[in-house]
Order: sequence, then C-alpha cells, then structure tokens
Amino acid sequence: MRLAEPLHDTLLAVARAVAPARHDWWILASAAVALHGADPGAVSDVDVLLDPRDVQTVLRGLGLAAAPGSADAQFRSDHFARWRTPPLPVEFFAGFHLLEAGGWNQIRPATRQAVRLDQATLFVPERAELKAMLLRFGRPKDLARAALL
Repeated sequence: MRLAEPLHDTLLAVARAVAPARHDWWILASAAVALHGADPGAVSDVDVLLDPRDVQTVLRGLGLAAAPGSADAQFRSDHFARWRTPPLPVEFFAGFHLLEAGGWNQIRPATRQAVRLDQATLFVPERAELKAMLLRFGRPKDLARAALL
C-alpha cells in the first residue's frame, strides 16, 4: 500500500498514540478508505473513533483534554479533541452520533479489520461496513469515498 508521506507519518503517529487503549478503536473516513487500498484523493485529516473508556488515557498521553464535541446539522460526539502535532491533524472522538430520521443514532462499527503499516497495526471497519457507513453519512464527499470501495 502506497500512502502520501503526510498520511503515512500521521497514521504511524496515531498507532503510537492509541497504544494505551484497552478497548476497540477505528480509523474512519478518507484515511480508512486509503487503508483499504483505494485512493480517496487528498486526505486533510485523520478521524479516530475511540471507545469512551479510553478517551482520557489516550488524550492525556498526548497532553490533550477531551471536550464535548459540538453538534452540527449531522454529527455530534460526546468527547472530542484535535491533535495538531502530526503532519495532518488528527480528530479523536468517542460517543459518535449521526442525525438520521429525526434522531441521533450512535455510530460504532461492528467489524474491526487490522491493517499493517510498516511495524504498526491500525484498525478500520471492514470494507462493506465502511462503505455502508459512508453512504449513511450521505454527504457528496462520503458518497464519492463509498464509490471507491
């Protein structure tokens, strides 16, 4: 798998950052599409979904504090922090919800696929689940990413 250097280096930093996590976590969105071997185009950040029980441990190790994520018209999270040290910004979040059919529905993948990058192991939802998730998000950029899978 060939990744642009900023994404490659950021993903390796994420692997080190989440090493203390004791529960499942996933890379989502464009970085996950790239880890599945598709080319999502320019990746502007890396989205990491943590288990709420690991938020404080992971973020404390990075010198970050979690805050409630601000809800927008479509997404909200119970915990959110942005890490700007790696080449690309990393957004850590937990308690992730999507507004669908007039209500907030929690997004937590049911599958977890390991992907090796150099000596690191990263986790993404399996291809079919990631595609279904992107289709649920429904934004043009998510639909384009889903089509790549």
